[in-house]
Amino acid sequence: MSNTESRVVIRVSGLTRSFIDGKLNVKVLRGIDLEIRAGEMVGIIGASGSGKSTLLHQIGGLDLPTTGEVEVCGEKLSSLSDAARGLLRNRSLGFIYQFHHLLPEFTALENVSMPILIGGASVDEATRRASELLGRVGLGQRLEHKPGEMSGGERQRTAIARALANQPEVVLADEPTGNLDHKTAEQIYELMVELNRELNTAFVVVTHDQSLAGRMDRVLELVDGRIVR
Repeated sequence: MSNTESRVVIRVSGLTRSFIDGKLNVKVLRGIDLEIRAGEMVGIIGASGSGKSTLLHQIGGLDLPTTGEVEVCGEKLSSLSDAARGLLRNRSLGFIYQFHHLLPEFTALENVSMPILIGGASVDEATRRASELLGRVGLGQRLEHKPGEMSGGERQRTAIARALANQPEVVLADEPTGNLDHKTAEQIYELMVELNRELNTAFVVVTHDQSLAGRMDRVLELVDGRIVR
């Protein structure tokens, strides 16, 4: 998997994030520093409200920090326009959520093709790459099925294929097994490990599942908006 010499793909420096709630200034992240290297599998754990999802949104450029900086593959997110940030996300990052967020009216093949098309590929190229990825996650026979025709595990496999559509450097996963039974969650975790080894894609996984977190290369624990280990 990872090694200490591999390059840094995510660098977070002095990151804080506050929200105004009525008259209150709620501090969710309180000075986060971290580096993620190519091919690493990093777990993020912590109680509800500790800032895990907020941190993932910051790393993914879905939200900008109050202070501090996030760099993705050497590019500072704060220095990019919204459009340039969107392009960087499409090119360098993949996202997996607890609820798959697949488009219900589209087939598995169309859902996985979409980020490839947004990245500028032809329809033929997008279809070929999406078919290959769905085959790789064990869904070669389900290309024309819509999310409503699939099991929870199949939908999450489709979401993983979509996250990998543009061969990103980093996949950000927010409770990717939280909506699944234990056996299916185990299969999804094994699939992520397999893809990590095969493609050298870094995975940053927010999870409540201690057994899943324990098999990562390292685990970061958030307490009250700070990394404590």
